[in-house]
Amino acid sequence: MRPRRGRLHLLREVLAVLLAALCVSAFTHAERGIGAGAVAIVVHPQASVRNMSMDQLRRVFLAEQQFWPDGTRITLLVRAPQAYEREMVLNRIYRMDEEQFRQYWVGKMFRAEVPSGPQVVYSSQMARELVAVIPGAITFMPASEVGADSRVVRIEGRLPGERGYPLE
Repeated sequence: MRPRRGRLHLLREVLAVLLAALCVSAFTHAERGIGAGAVAIVVHPQASVRNMSMDQLRRVFLAEQQFWPDGTRITLLVRAPQAYEREMVLNRIYRMDEEQFRQYWVGKMFRAEVPSGPQVVYSSQMARELVAVIPGAITFMPASEVGADSRVVRIEGRLPGERGYPLE
């Protein structure tokens, strides 16, 4: 008799398959010659969130807020080290360096404050595709790489490219 698999287990399997398929085509922004610019915060298309303050954004990325107002669990999709946008997010949202970031998540998981750490994505394309299919997902990417069907969140009432946008 085969044991029943839970939804979380199935979601992890789907993520693993997508990760394997997308890793083959992953490039860093430096390799593709993309310059520094604004970083967009992107959520699942059905997410109800439209605008966040920097404090709210920080609470979400620190997993201090783990559910959206509608009760959907938040899934963090975070770029792998060396990506320009990861460095900006670590600096402006987390206010940490790479080592502090790793230690923060080790501690959160060790204390069982979160079921898992952020899911690592290896390209903007991978982030775009996963945020579109994982309910509750949130990620970041260069604003220049946001897809037409992506839901970009306003930060402090502003979109990337607007004067005063905090992630530029």
